[in-house]
Amino acid sequence: MMLSEDKISHLTHVLLKALMDKDLIDLVNDEGEVRREMKRTIVAELKIGEEIDQIVRNKLQTYSRKLIEGSPEWEVMYKKLFREEEVKKGRASG
Repeated sequence: MMLSEDKISHLTHVLLKALMDKDLIDLVNDEGEVRREMKRTIVAELKIGEEIDQIVRNKLQTYSRKLIEGSPEWEVMYKKLFREEEVKKGRASG
């Protein structure tokens, strides 16, 4: 599920403010520039998540025994395959 442009923008403002309020970062660049980079990163991660979701759904459809989406078995297999794809894409460690 993609987030709207407004939601992503709001999220970057909230995250940056929290990081600065807790003195977890010292800005060396303009706040706007930092928020733009945060936004770019969030959008890229969301796209990767959508790609992985599609790969996993395609794999589940190829099973000879059809799994019903939302069933406990489907959920277990979806999570397992999603995790495997995340590792392949470098998002998580195996």
